[in-house]
Amino acid sequence: MQGNTLQLVLHASLLVKSILLVLGVFSLFTWTIIFAKYYVLTVAQRTSETFLQAVETAKDAKTLLDIADGLPQSPVANLFKAAYPELGHVSREEARGVLREFEMEQAQQLRSHMTFLATTGSSAPFIGLLGTVWGIMDAFQGIGATGSASLAVVAPAIAEALVATAAGLAAAIPAVMAYNFYVNWIRQLTVEMDVCSEKLVRRFHR
Repeated sequence: MQGNTLQLVLHASLLVKSILLVLGVFSLFTWTIIFAKYYVLTVAQRTSETFLQAVETAKDAKTLLDIADGLPQSPVANLFKAAYPELGHVSREEARGVLREFEMEQAQQLRSHMTFLATTGSSAPFIGLLGTVWGIMDAFQGIGATGSASLAVVAPAIAEALVATAAGLAAAIPAVMAYNFYVNWIRQLTVEMDVCSEKLVRRFHR
């Protein structure tokens, strides 16, 4: 089966080969982002939980700052480090505004490369469809050139079309699933930042 598929790809038209190459690149980047994002979010969640516990137990702001320095991959720790110089010198509402600003920056970093997953999930099937349409056109051209609609005439071109369709779906499905999974995960981390912000406001403005 794999050998037959390889033969179809090798004998495909230049356009279909180009489409398969593009989809292969999309798929490669998609899986790279999937694994890298999983690592980043796993570490972010673990270190953020550590810092949230420290917010409750640290005796003073200097201790909390030292703990935050040791957790560079924690969004909530980075949030505290960025806002720390201003927290004790502004009003409660101004402190919330400062923290909100840095929350948005941290959330934006967590969402990095998510656009590529969304783009792959939405566009890869249509790119594959282009190869499908081209393969069917080749099939009709074969029928016209030979005057025969036998399976031997149309099968190679139809098979090319199906390979392009399969490649488009193979690139799109993991991207869509990963995007939805990571969006929910990032939303949870964003909620943790909201919780941390409120705890910090209460701690610095008792």
